[in-house]
Amino acid sequence: MNTYKTSEIAHRIGIHPNTVRLYEKLELIPKPERKANGYRVFTDFHMEQIKFVRTALAIEVLQNGLRKQAIAIIKTSALGNFDKAIRLTKHYLQQIRNEQRNAEESIAITGKLLSDDYQETDNVVLTRKETSVYLRISMDTLRNWEMNGLLTIKRKQNGYRVYTDEDFRRLKIIRSLRCANYSLAAILRMLNALSNNPEADIRQVIDTPKENEDIISVCDKLLTSLRYAEQNAEAMLAHLGKMKKQFAANPTL
Repeated sequence: MNTYKTSEIAHRIGIHPNTVRLYEKLELIPKPERKANGYRVFTDFHMEQIKFVRTALAIEVLQNGLRKQAIAIIKTSALGNFDKAIRLTKHYLQQIRNEQRNAEESIAITGKLLSDDYQETDNVVLTRKETSVYLRISMDTLRNWEMNGLLTIKRKQNGYRVYTDEDFRRLKIIRSLRCANYSLAAILRMLNALSNNPEADIRQVIDTPKENEDIISVCDKLLTSLRYAEQNAEAMLAHLGKMKKQFAANPTL
């Protein structure tokens, strides 16, 4: 059985020794045995488990509890329960694929709403409160979208905002994309691009942040992030299979 000091295992993996201690504190790896002098003794199982932690936490997709699921998988693996960890990872992978499907479907809906064939049949003009009820969007959400520049609403002479058919179309697009977890920045980027060029590729524009954007979040490039998350989950499954084969009989090795 190979054993390692904290500094040795950290050096081999390429992380700081404090990171190893943090993983132990967070129960992402098993508590190592200690020598009489208090020094921790790590094993090959710790080595592979730390590598697994690094893989599982490499992605940034956080929506709908995905990060919590990844943590649960890590902790299950740390206990040596590889069969359960594999089951949880398969469920995790399926949810990521569901997120991908939702993201793609919302783009398809956007395309239909923007098509020349689409027409609002009600031909109504509503106040903000009426629009909130009509589209099942809270008034705070409408205010937020307006404040972030996603739409500009006309006002009557009395100052009240009124929403038209064209506004409803735009709001439905925003609502669909937000339900699929696209960021406001990504949606605004897409709407501006389509305003300048109605023939722009929706899928490409919404997934490609501009170079001058100061801060880019995961949901600013949602499709790419979900694709990486899928590849990451598949790597997790492969790693768990390797660990099961190597350590299932005795995880302390």
